[in-house]
Amino acid sequence: MTITIKKCTLADLHKLQEISIETFNETFKHENSLENMKFYLENAFTLNQLEKEISNISSQFYFVFFNNQHAGYLKVNINEAQSEKMGEEFLEIERIYVKSRFQKHGIGQYLINKAMEIAKKEKKRMIWLGVWEKNDNAIGFYQKNGFVQKGTHSFFMGDEEQLDYIMTKTLL
Repeated sequence: MTITIKKCTLADLHKLQEISIETFNETFKHENSLENMKFYLENAFTLNQLEKEISNISSQFYFVFFNNQHAGYLKVNINEAQSEKMGEEFLEIERIYVKSRFQKHGIGQYLINKAMEIAKKEKKRMIWLGVWEKNDNAIGFYQKNGFVQKGTHSFFMGDEEQLDYIMTKTLL
């Protein structure tokens, strides 16, 4: 079992779009209406949107591979790229997306560790993320990694407003 990582570039846009749609759909389709999922997937992961995100110098994307197979990706943001104004001392983990068939193999932990490594390299003191209040597995995983809930923010899935917990972790 080997886990490896590779920084994404503009040449990876089509694969990034494919993995984004697959992982988001796998994770959230059972809890959301077909219409809201369709609307979200068709807007959040367009090639134009992903190109804009990957071209932002304050964002970084990394593919993760499990036994040389694309297993998911990590997206982190600093400075103005953060989806909430958290301040200069923070790094945001915006996405940890892992295909369902690769979950429970240590990939999420690998990606959290990578995010902490990036935060330290960028001289950030804190990491934060938003996680859907109904995603109990993810919440438990983040708590196990020392994240604590510090607030909430709204996330819109089509026409439905949902609640994300804002969780933070102080780096030593």
